[in-house]
Amino acid sequence: MNRQQALDLIKKFPDTPGVYFFRSGSDVLYIGKATSLRDRVKSYLSSDITVTRGPKIVKMLTEFDSITVEKTDSVLEALLMEAHLIKTYQPLYNTKEKDDKSFYYVVVTKEDFPRVLLVRGRDVLVSALSKEGTKKIDYKIAQSFGPFPSGPTIREALKLIRKIFPYRDKCTPCIKNPTPGVGDKCKPCFNRQIGLCPGVCSGEITQEDYNLAVGHIVRFFRGEKKAIIKDLEKHMKALAKEKRFEEAGKAKHQIFALNHIHDVSLIKEESWEEKTPRGFRIESYDIAHMSGANVVGVMTVVEDGEIEKAEYRKFKIKEDPGVNDTKALKEVVRRRLGHNEWRLPGLIVVDGGLAQKRAVEAVLKENKVGIPVVSVVKDERHKPKEILGDRAYLVYEKEILLSNAEAHRYAIGFHKELRSKGMRGT
Repeated sequence: MNRQQALDLIKKFPDTPGVYFFRSGSDVLYIGKATSLRDRVKSYLSSDITVTRGPKIVKMLTEFDSITVEKTDSVLEALLMEAHLIKTYQPLYNTKEKDDKSFYYVVVTKEDFPRVLLVRGRDVLVSALSKEGTKKIDYKIAQSFGPFPSGPTIREALKLIRKIFPYRDKCTPCIKNPTPGVGDKCKPCFNRQIGLCPGVCSGEITQEDYNLAVGHIVRFFRGEKKAIIKDLEKHMKALAKEKRFEEAGKAKHQIFALNHIHDVSLIKEESWEEKTPRGFRIESYDIAHMSGANVVGVMTVVEDGEIEKAEYRKFKIKEDPGVNDTKALKEVVRRRLGHNEWRLPGLIVVDGGLAQKRAVEAVLKENKVGIPVVSVVKDERHKPKEILGDRAYLVYEKEILLSNAEAHRYAIGFHKELRSKGMRGT
């Protein structure tokens, strides 16, 4: 399909949320979601696609021969449908969404009163293997949905879903004292007080009713909204017939909420994502010392616009560099590249000027690693003044400055820690 044919086809696409498919024959090459199917798919034909989406997508655009779309009633449903379809079809050019263990999953736990949790892919794997990772995994998984590349987006989605179908996440199910009048009431959690927990913690909901509500959440993640509404309407009428008007009113509210999902927050997040390639990792480096004593280096990580503290690293400088920051920086980057088990970033950020930038580029070159480098130049008050490097990467300005600030904070903290212990950085 040539560009003009694609443009003619896209003109017929609806200006509504949904999911789009790039295909080659019967094969699905790529699946994405959109606030506006017409505008989103048209953006793939823009001249700056290499910068905004990367080389893999550019390659995909040389192979597709058709584009199809599927409308949804809301951005929220498009988000959930995209994850479900990627998991189903395993498209070649959605590699990161399929495999990256740092992405997010929504899981429903295997308990009498299941929790609905947002977890990392690596924790899903740990739970499946019944092992413990870097933190305790205290649950078994009954259902999982994802992966979702953007943490902020799926968190906003869960907020919307929880307002319709309240669920338990961390609170403990109420176990009432069997002796009447002796401590037979359980204290409601904060989420119960604000209407986000149905009362598992205070014993206000039966296991049967709670599991029915969780079942609605599971079905919603599977894209069965119309069937849920049909069941709720039937349930509402039955409750009204039995004159259980308060419960019927709750069902009516859920039906209305499902038909009128207000996902403005997701539209904002969608806009941010479509500027930023998915799964993009930025590593930032900084050096700290006092007149050449206790020299330390650090690495911080920002991924998908979020800081990843679990992947921060500290380095005590082994080769005494004195007050030579570039020498210390070279050592840190060399040692970092020695860890093949750490995922390589899409961009490296250093604090300083051209000298620091060139020092890191020299280490990358000697190790035959092609990662772009930018440096953050500071003014006399140590405030960011300029970013040196390929200006195409200024689409990440917010993330660059965030990672740089985190590196500076982390380096100073590590240096003070060593200094307070009277240790030298050896």
